[in-house]
Amino acid sequence: MGAEERKPVTPRPAASVVLMRRGGKHGQRALEVLLLRRDPEASFFPGAWVFPGGACDPEDGEGPDAYRACAIRELREEAGIELAEDDEMVPFCRFITPEMVPRRYDAWFFLALAPAHTPPQVDGSEIVDARWVRPAAALASADDGGVGLPFPTRIQLGWLAEHATSNDALAAYRGRSVEPLIPEVISEGEETRVVLPGIADSTNITNLVEELPRPD
Repeated sequence: MGAEERKPVTPRPAASVVLMRRGGKHGQRALEVLLLRRDPEASFFPGAWVFPGGACDPEDGEGPDAYRACAIRELREEAGIELAEDDEMVPFCRFITPEMVPRRYDAWFFLALAPAHTPPQVDGSEIVDARWVRPAAALASADDGGVGLPFPTRIQLGWLAEHATSNDALAAYRGRSVEPLIPEVISEGEETRVVLPGIADSTNITNLVEELPRPD
């Protein structure tokens, strides 16, 4: 069967937590998010800096609640941080992998505040590092070629960079409807770009340098 006849793979349900540091004593700490570095030998996004997350498991249940349960479980497994069932998790965005990609996910991303005094603890195998970072600083510290940011991560960091504090970000997205976003893969000669309709090209998927702040 030729590529033009191949049916798209059905996306697998997945979820992630965009975990933000609390605002400090007076709620004015600059917005910082938790990024985890995947194992450089991993088959999927090797060495990339990502938000805690992964595919839904049967134990997560079914329907909309499964995404929330998956996000909580993945945060616990990958970063050693436990969110309570009643903690606020604000639906942030939903990315669906382009049809041409053989490994596809229908991934929901939730904004949440980190519990107080809970530094991340990575397992050293699937996840090898963790850092709190300001979105704008992460993007500014990026450098072409090497460990990169997956497209959805980079896009979301750009959105979060518009907000001064974690409370500002929660207020901005609380109650918003979430529409699925499907990036487009565009090939032009030897160059392949990934774009979102209506959003400027963000395919300069760049590195995070070693100077980024480490977690407490």
